[in-house]
Amino acid sequence: MKKLLALLLVVGFSLTFVACGNQAKEETAAEEAVEETTEAVEETAEEAEEAVEEAAEEMEEAVEEVADSTEVSE
Repeated sequence: MKKLLALLLVVGFSLTFVACGNQAKEETAAEEAVEETTEAVEETAEEAEEAVEEAAEEMEEAVEEVADSTEVSE
């Protein structure tokens, strides 16, 4: 009886370790996907920020030109 119980425990623990081992690999793949997505989003956000700053500078220059031309006309 003891040998049977010991065998069942060994089989149970073995199945548990096998099941948890696969889950860890899946979590690692998911974590890598999240990290790659985060990096891509951050890069896109930086590019958008640079584009907005550049557009703001161009807008300021255009406003100054209009202001300068208005002052000369008066």
